[in-house]
Parts: sequence; C-alpha cells; structure tokens
Amino acid sequence: MTLLEELLPRVEGATVDDGFAPATLDVPLDGWAGAVAAAKGLGATYFDFLSAVDEPDGIRVVCHLVRPVPFEHLVLRTVLDTAATVASVASVFEGAAWHERETAEMFGVTFLDGSGEPLRLAPLLLPPGFPHHPLRKDYALQARVETPWPGEKEPS
Repeated sequence: MTLLEELLPRVEGATVDDGFAPATLDVPLDGWAGAVAAAKGLGATYFDFLSAVDEPDGIRVVCHLVRPVPFEHLVLRTVLDTAATVASVASVFEGAAWHERETAEMFGVTFLDGSGEPLRLAPLLLPPGFPHHPLRKDYALQARVETPWPGEKEPS
C-alpha cells in the first residue's frame, strides 16, 4: 500500500490530485498539522521543504515529505482563507521552523502554535520593518515600477 493510500483515510476531507506527480494530497485547512503528523507517523520522516504559492483562489501552502522505506514522495497542500493563517508544523518537523519563517516573510502567512496563538517569527531575509511580502502577486517589484517594460505590449 502506498503512503498516499495509507494517509487518505486518516485525513478527513482530503482529496487526491491525480494530475500532479509526485503523490499529492489536498488537505482541509483545519486538518493541516494533523495530516503532516499522520504522514510522519506512517514513515514519511524526511522533511524536504515547506513553502507557499500565491494562486488566484488564495495562498496555497505546500509541504514535501519523503518516506525512505519504501521510497516514496508525498506533497501535502492546503489553501488558506482570507486571514492567511495556518497551524505550524515545526513541532512535528523541527526543520520546518526555518521554512515557516521564510514563508511568513515572503507571503504574509501567519503560523499558529498549538494553542492557536500567532508565532512571533523573526525576519529571515528582509530588512527589519520591511512593509511588504515580495512573493505575493499584489506586490509590484521596485525594478518593474522604475523601469518600463521593454516590449511592445505590457505583459498583463
């Protein structure tokens, strides 16, 4: 039985994305941390990365895990609501703390501790007090504002 097949019945409301490889499980927002913990419990003990993508339907948080024996990849995804908050998984995988700091800074995602309180994550890449989240689509890159588009037509 694959990791995905083992995990699916343990995560209420989760769906499989067959159009994406490796195995991808879309998890409801309220089941995010539980799904990551369940995957670890099923042998996905290698945490590769956690990040986000700014998509038209909202910010999607993505986590890639690996089960070494038998070797399998697993991608877990969840879409955030308008509050852009999600449970932290740093208590499950300590290495996720760095990735959560980067995701919070670049996308404006707020990670919550086990009691539901926002984590106070120190800036990682941007100068202190930087007011924007540069990987959000609503952020205009400064070079783009100051330099006109070189083509005949704007890309929008």
